[in-house]
Amino acid sequence: MTSIGKNELKAAIEDKLEAYYGKSADEATPSETFSVCAMLIREMAARTLTKSKKDDDRQVHYLSMEFLMGRSLEKNAFNLGILDELSNALREMGFEPSDIFEAEPDAGLGNGGLGRLAACYMDSMATLGIPATGYSLCYELGMFRQKLVNFRQIELADNWTISADSWLVPRYEDSVEVRFGGTVEENWDCTGKCRTTLRNYTSVLAVPRDMLITGFKSDRVNTLRLWEAKSPNFLDMSLFSGGEYVKSMEQRTLAEVITKVLYPADEHTEGKILRIKQQYFFVSATAQSVVKKHREKYGDVRSFAKHHVFQINDTHPTMIIPELMRIFMDEDGLGWDEAIGIVSECVAYTNHTVMAEALECWPQELIAAQLPRIWRIILELDSRYRRYLESRFPGNNEAILRNLIIEGGKVHMANICLAVCRKINGVSSMHTDILRYGLFRDIYSLKPEKFCSITNGIDHRRWLSQINPELHKLITNLLGSDDYLIKPELLSDLEKYDKDSSVLNELESIKLNNKKKLIQYIRNENGIILDTDAVFDVQVKRLHEYKRQLLCAMLITELQQRIHDNPNLPFLPRCFIFGAKAASGYKTAKRIISLLCAIADDVNADPLCKGKLQVVFLEKYRVSVAEKLMPAAQVSEQISTAGKEASGTGNMKLMMNGAITIGTPDGANVEMYVRLGNENMFLFGLTADEITQMKKSGYDPSIIYGTNDRIRRVLNRISHGFRNGESFSDLVSKLVYGGDEFMLLADFDSYINAHDRLYDLMSDKEKRSAVSLRNIARSGCFAADRAVSEYAENIWNI
Repeated sequence: MTSIGKNELKAAIEDKLEAYYGKSADEATPSETFSVCAMLIREMAARTLTKSKKDDDRQVHYLSMEFLMGRSLEKNAFNLGILDELSNALREMGFEPSDIFEAEPDAGLGNGGLGRLAACYMDSMATLGIPATGYSLCYELGMFRQKLVNFRQIELADNWTISADSWLVPRYEDSVEVRFGGTVEENWDCTGKCRTTLRNYTSVLAVPRDMLITGFKSDRVNTLRLWEAKSPNFLDMSLFSGGEYVKSMEQRTLAEVITKVLYPADEHTEGKILRIKQQYFFVSATAQSVVKKHREKYGDVRSFAKHHVFQINDTHPTMIIPELMRIFMDEDGLGWDEAIGIVSECVAYTNHTVMAEALECWPQELIAAQLPRIWRIILELDSRYRRYLESRFPGNNEAILRNLIIEGGKVHMANICLAVCRKINGVSSMHTDILRYGLFRDIYSLKPEKFCSITNGIDHRRWLSQINPELHKLITNLLGSDDYLIKPELLSDLEKYDKDSSVLNELESIKLNNKKKLIQYIRNENGIILDTDAVFDVQVKRLHEYKRQLLCAMLITELQQRIHDNPNLPFLPRCFIFGAKAASGYKTAKRIISLLCAIADDVNADPLCKGKLQVVFLEKYRVSVAEKLMPAAQVSEQISTAGKEASGTGNMKLMMNGAITIGTPDGANVEMYVRLGNENMFLFGLTADEITQMKKSGYDPSIIYGTNDRIRRVLNRISHGFRNGESFSDLVSKLVYGGDEFMLLADFDSYINAHDRLYDLMSDKEKRSAVSLRNIARSGCFAADRAVSEYAENIWNI
């Protein structure tokens, strides 16, 4: 915690405005004021960082391709205990604090749940005093900035320079060289040792840019290290002098493209090569940096596993394994057995999804061409692991083939993790069971002790107290203190107020105020005026077929038809709010966004739906928008196909803010349901086992289409199109005649029935407030502090 008063902050802000911009507070823009406030916070954190590093004997290195940090000024001020002082200082200077906080662009470092989870865990590690460094790439233009034009998603560059320049500190002295291409030379000495050298390679410089991560009421400040790609040769002067200006910059461009954008489209060879380069650049720079510092502090790398643990998230950072092997063998002279022994003791793998695209497989010829030394190490890993599998599964070729590192001309990254990592964990109890008894069943049968389950968690200080200050105040008053900020399990004491009408009325009033704030934001951004009295029914998450935004679109279509069939039927007003990005190369997901926008346009212009049904698709959904949406949400749509969602964290954020969940038995929904029961959560749909059995028996969605009048009518309407005249028959055909992979038709009736039950509850304000309170009271177990503590105890040994 930092001790500084309002007047000191005010003087420091005014001084920096004059020093950096030559302006007084009266002349400064909100953006300039944000920038100097961020500099001040960064300086305070830097002083704490120096103190907190002195006694670190064991370090966590948290590797993720994305960290969805959102905005940092308000969060860091909150963690340092100076948010009130900063806000008051800004007011006295003539600024509205919210205007200054809003001037900060969201950091363009992530896309979905994986990145947001990583950000939550960084906060908890600092709060709990765990020495940790996060590692990723410094994406110059983020993933993309979403724009909706004529009902279609358009991708634009996401320039977050103001935020990056304010928080990131270049550490040029820690730059390292990463090598691509070339040829491998092996030289054997008289003792029988092989020295391997890479020749004729292309160099790219990895320059670290560090963001400091503060903990809440903690003296610990950790670092998020982001690697930026630079060419060692900024300009070919001979080409430039000859007038070939574009060609003179070619080497620089090829290097710097590595960290231009997150998740470049990889449906073509060039995209695959760029992804491979990104992943190797990320892990090579990280491994070199960590090993170098270890040598400086401890000398011999043989003690490396005692002092370091790497947590790799999904398969993107998998090449940290062969890269550490390369360093230990080629630079430190260790033999294979010694090197693999160290690596297998210090690397752990978290699987975040069972979807095929996240279990990456790269063409072996691309790995061999781009990373020849790493390819040789992977070949040796594969050869040794192949012999191990053959000895453990004699005659069982299917089991052997499923687990080979190199198979079918591809390198299977998850199988490298299975072969080497000391621990493998899922992120919910159901997901971990799928890994143990399904996806990774062969390795689990051999080494069950490798596997464990740690359910995801969220930063409850950000996602409750910071974004929902009125609810925080109510909780603090009811509990008698704000101790729940450190001990989230104390939220359970709220449940004794679930029959207190004054508390329930206050809760309803807080929700209404939050809805009004969101209404104003949507009016300003989208030009749509939402109905204050409508139930806010929310589905916000990455756009993917398994998350089934299309199922919700079918529901809305059915509701509109219901209104048309009987305009006088009692109908509780409701507003469906969507927010999602579709990956630039994911055509079906982009079509679903177009459908949702077309439905919104049709419903909002329909006179019969006025005052009953509204739909809005939020453009550029991001962390700062989620912070406005979560407190206002009343219904949480968690409707993924059972067995597909590993955990989810949006479900936890919405639950913690009192939204009532309608969901499938999938991911962390299962654990939410165990705590909430039928009275406080609306579960529907087939289980993962039932889906497996149905598909084995020959699931035919065309039969459902032919026999279910309600489904057929809904799909026919979608196929025909809406007010804008565009047909969505392609989406309908994929469901009816394309196998309905994600079981929308099979679950539709169950979904409709659950929705009707849910809205029966929502029509009674006192009952829905009681359920909302119980959701908040039972959400403490989903805090990131609990999850990180379990990682520390069960995996990191720290």
